[in-house]
This record gives sequence, structure tokens and C-alpha cells, in this order.
Amino acid sequence: MTARRWARVTALVEVVAASGLPTQFALGGLLLACGVAPLRSDGRLAMPFVASVLGADTVLLLAFVAWRLRAGGDRVAAILAGPRPWRRDVWLGLALVPAIFGAVAGLLVLLRAVSPWLHNVDTNPFESLIQSTTDAIVLTVLVVVSGGLKEEVQRAFVLRRFEQHLGGARLGLPIYSVVFGLGHFIQGYDVGLMTTLMGVGWGALFLWRRNIIAASVSHAGFNAAQILQFLVSGS
Repeated sequence: MTARRWARVTALVEVVAASGLPTQFALGGLLLACGVAPLRSDGRLAMPFVASVLGADTVLLLAFVAWRLRAGGDRVAAILAGPRPWRRDVWLGLALVPAIFGAVAGLLVLLRAVSPWLHNVDTNPFESLIQSTTDAIVLTVLVVVSGGLKEEVQRAFVLRRFEQHLGGARLGLPIYSVVFGLGHFIQGYDVGLMTTLMGVGWGALFLWRRNIIAASVSHAGFNAAQILQFLVSGS
């Protein structure tokens, strides 16, 4: 096998590993073996299981990405934080939160009017995790860290590998965005479709700014805003 082909195979394996699917399945199986049930007696998601999987998966994925970036000759800070001062990207990310939240809400209403069959899940299963103020705080921390940090680190790493060895970021962005959306189909087809579009947006933001800061801030803010909306409206 030539060096170029070996680099492509290695990059492909890294992309699959960084997707989170192998680690989440492994962690889920380990928790099941330890007697931690994914569902409560009423059939709803159990907070201990979800928190354990998301928390452990975040640690594993961040360590994996740092390891593989260094192994490939990249500086972690250079790829994730970029060369620019970070304050402008923080403000950009914050400014995008209401824009993304409003756009997603409007598009979901439109989708449900035009294609109601896409709304195949009446109640988001993650809503059942919030049974108290403590649950809301725990879930907010989880979605901010797991979504805003881990998922944007994953996206940056995958796009970096596509740029280097797998046909370019223009190919990697739609492919990984679809994978990102498929991972959210448990919340409904319409949510999965919207998540795919958001993945395209956050990936494009990374490629534009050459850091994850704006995408991470906007992603974390969007996730936190969703929980706040649920606490206020109950839906």
C-alpha cells in the first residue's frame, strides 16, 4: 500500500472513530453490563444513563482528537482556536444564537405545515429528562459541553481530515452534516433535517473563521436556549 493510500485509510478510520458512534455504542454497552438502564420504568430516558454516556463520550472524543491531531503533525490550538484574537468570534457566536433559534423555529413550523409526516415524534425524548431544577441544570451543562464543545471539535477534526486526505472540505461538509443529522433522528425526522442544516452552517462557520469558537458559542447558546424555552413553555 502506498503512503498516500495509507494516509487515506488512516484518515477514514479516524473520521469514523471521531463520529462518536463507536464510542457511544461502547459506552452504552458498558453501562448496560454494569446494570445502568437507559430507560426508566415508564419507558422514558434515564438521566444517569444519558449523563454518563454524554460525559464519558466527551472526555474520550476530546482526548482522541487531540491525540490524532498531534500524531498528524498539527497543533491542537492552531486547528481549534485559529490564528485570530478570540473575542470577535465569541461575539459573533453570541449574535448568531437568536438568529439560529428564530430560523430553526420558523423552518420547523413551515416543515410541519408543508410536510406534517416529518413530525413523527410528538414529544422530544430528551424533554422527559427534566423532572426538576437539578435535572435542568445537569442537562444544560451536558448539552453545552457535549454539543457546544465536543461536537464542534469533532466537526473541525473531520473537516480537517477531509481537507488533507479525503477529497476536500466541500465534500466532507455535506457528508458529515448528514451523519450529524442522522444522530438526531430519535427526536423526529423534522429535527434530524434541521440538525443537518445547522451542521452545514456550523461547519461553514468553522471553515470561514478557521476556529471553532464562533460555532461552539452559537451551538452551546442554541442548546441552552432550547432548554430555557422548554422550562418557560413546557414544549
